[in-house]
Amino acid sequence: MTMGFRPKFRAWERVLLCFLLGTLWEAGCRQIRYSVPEEMEKDSFVGDLSKDLGLEPQQLSERGARIVSGGKKQYFALNLQNGHLYVSEKIDRENVCGQISQCLMTLQVLVEEPVKLIHVEVEILDINDNSPTFPVEEILLEIREITTPGARFHLQDAQDRDVGNNSLQNYLLGFSTHFSLNVQTKTGGTKYAELILEKPLDREEQAEYQFLLIATDGGDPVRTGETQIRIRVLDVNDNAPIFQRSLYEVSVPEDVQTGTVVVQVQAVDRDEGSNAEITYSLIKLSEASSLLFKIGSISGELRIVGSLDFEADQLHELEVQAIDGGGLSALTYILLRVTDVNDNPPEITITSLFSPVPEDSPFRTVIALFNVHDRDSGENGQVRCVVSSHVPFEISRSFDNYYSLISNDILDRERISNYKITITAEDRGDPPLTSSQVIELQVSDKNDNPPVFHQSYYLAYLMENNSPGATISSLKASDADIEENALITYSITNETFKGLPLSSYISVNSETGVLYALRSFDYEQFSELQLKVTAKDSGDPPLSSSVSLTLFILDQNDNTPEILYPTFPSDGSSGVELAPRSAESGYLVTKVVAVDRDSGQNAWLSYRLLKSTELELFSVGLHTGEIRTTRVFLDKDFLKQTLVVAVTDNGEPPLSTTISVTVVVADSIPEILSDLSSLETPGFPNDSKLTYYLIIAVAAVSCLFFSFIILLLALRLRRWHKELGSASRHLEGIQASQFLGIDGVQAFLQTYSHEVSCTIDSQKSHLKFSASNSQEFPNKQGSDQGESIMSWDACNKANGEQAFTKVGIFF
Repeated sequence: MTMGFRPKFRAWERVLLCFLLGTLWEAGCRQIRYSVPEEMEKDSFVGDLSKDLGLEPQQLSERGARIVSGGKKQYFALNLQNGHLYVSEKIDRENVCGQISQCLMTLQVLVEEPVKLIHVEVEILDINDNSPTFPVEEILLEIREITTPGARFHLQDAQDRDVGNNSLQNYLLGFSTHFSLNVQTKTGGTKYAELILEKPLDREEQAEYQFLLIATDGGDPVRTGETQIRIRVLDVNDNAPIFQRSLYEVSVPEDVQTGTVVVQVQAVDRDEGSNAEITYSLIKLSEASSLLFKIGSISGELRIVGSLDFEADQLHELEVQAIDGGGLSALTYILLRVTDVNDNPPEITITSLFSPVPEDSPFRTVIALFNVHDRDSGENGQVRCVVSSHVPFEISRSFDNYYSLISNDILDRERISNYKITITAEDRGDPPLTSSQVIELQVSDKNDNPPVFHQSYYLAYLMENNSPGATISSLKASDADIEENALITYSITNETFKGLPLSSYISVNSETGVLYALRSFDYEQFSELQLKVTAKDSGDPPLSSSVSLTLFILDQNDNTPEILYPTFPSDGSSGVELAPRSAESGYLVTKVVAVDRDSGQNAWLSYRLLKSTELELFSVGLHTGEIRTTRVFLDKDFLKQTLVVAVTDNGEPPLSTTISVTVVVADSIPEILSDLSSLETPGFPNDSKLTYYLIIAVAAVSCLFFSFIILLLALRLRRWHKELGSASRHLEGIQASQFLGIDGVQAFLQTYSHEVSCTIDSQKSHLKFSASNSQEFPNKQGSDQGESIMSWDACNKANGEQAFTKVGIFF
């Protein structure tokens, strides 16, 4: 349930509200009415409001009297100086109240202190300011002349916008000898008029009647309106049409042009209107005559619409009917004679046509049989036949009027698949007449064309590591034949590649010729694959052709660089490169040799130094991989230098690998061996101190095993000295790789054969050589091989050249 709003008032407000409501109630009970006629001018007097209220005009003004209602448009105004009510705007009762009999306009007058609300009604009185009017200027009635007297015809009503006595009151009829007027009243009081036929009508006597219909109102003065009544007497069809002649005779040549008028028939009717409207038609026509003649339904003109033929029919008898609008009719006849002229061209009739004809048909094959006939006689009936030029056919006469069309050349469907052969027959008349017949000959196909590929060979490219099912290429062949003979299927020639059939690598869509990869290809396994694709049609016997396709596998950067040198022993120990203490800046210590199984820019390698014990002691060639010193060795430098070299290819994205190279600074092999027990591997400068402390902590925990290690190292050194003496005597016969163990650490010897020159400098001997062993340096050729300075333990003091063995030690 919705709760209503209940306003709250203070005590004095309640008293004031009750007083106001009482005053309004008292005022609402008072009502004043005035009457004024419509169409009064502005400022016309309506009534003395102050007198009717019992107030002086000054009191009305002091109490703020005013009109507070009266509709959207104010038709009245209150003059506070005299208390009179005036018309403020001209009032048209018909616009304000329409057809309402009593037109009242209400307004509210509010008087304050105390508040009074006076209800004023002003009745607008009608004046006779509107005349009766008819909706049309003329009322047309059509009455047949056979209509019986007493017939009633309703007339259109007049309209009057006034009301009461001023509205429409009566109808009057002008003078008429055949009609009278009957005025009736409808249930609502509206008047209407009926026209009554008093005497029979005769169209032949008088075809039309005209008189006035007058409408009058009851005003003073009386207003009238009028309209014209026009009565048209409709005719009765009592006269049949009559032809001027009962028979029309005419002669025409048989070559008369289509559309020619050969005769015109005419009938008359004494009636008028539709009863006198005559239409003509041909009746009892044969089917043949209906195709030759046509008569104008209104004009009566007989036209030729077909081709007349003297040989077919020399005489035509036509029956023409004339019928009026009332259904009465009359007949006449036309006798048409056809005169003969040479108007018959030869007629060509194809009796047999052998189409399609195979393209391998032999010479003088019969293509068609036809008959030529001319309906004329004499020279007009003599005919000769010719065939269109530029076709491999000719005409041969068989017997009587029969001819045969034969081939005079070998047909080739691929060159011309169909012929339009025009056979022309001409008679000997004057002028001669000709006729033509077009024969469409189809040449059927024989499988005499093998499929032909659009290219003599195909090249295809496919990126390696493709997904199985990837599209390789699309081969397209076409066949000049049609239908089954041009239906091509594709297949791969059954060959092998790397011991497997090609069908295990590549498949072909037999219908479209699209090649697909059946597996993922690896450029490093093979970069090129050649195959042969065969296209075979579906003819009988089938024809085929083949084309070669070369598939190039494109390289992807899917292989990281592979380090060839330095190589490490299989037991996981690290290799060692030697560098003399006296090496100058730029000394070639060793060379990192790497290869990449990829190709192109994916195999372009670059070298860079990632880590080094001494950051500024070594450098690596960006493209050569050569490790060289950047300065001379100092006494403070560590004897054992650890380098980390990164090898990166130029692929996208680039791949890289790293190698750790240990360089020992020493002038001779014995010196290296004597210092092995004291070598310590320093950490990289960029290693954190935490790692260094951890190493120390681990070493401290291992002190318990130190004695065991010293004992084991002494035994290993003794054994190594014995083996070294034997190795120095047979140095040239030593194998490519041998291992010597010292205190659990094995040394790997790697030998190279070089041509060297020796010099003696006090206690140290230096050797300058060029490496030439291609097995140990597979990527070093020419100037890229570099130079090395090595220490040696025995050298002939005499100047000269001798073979020696470079010893590389790996840990």
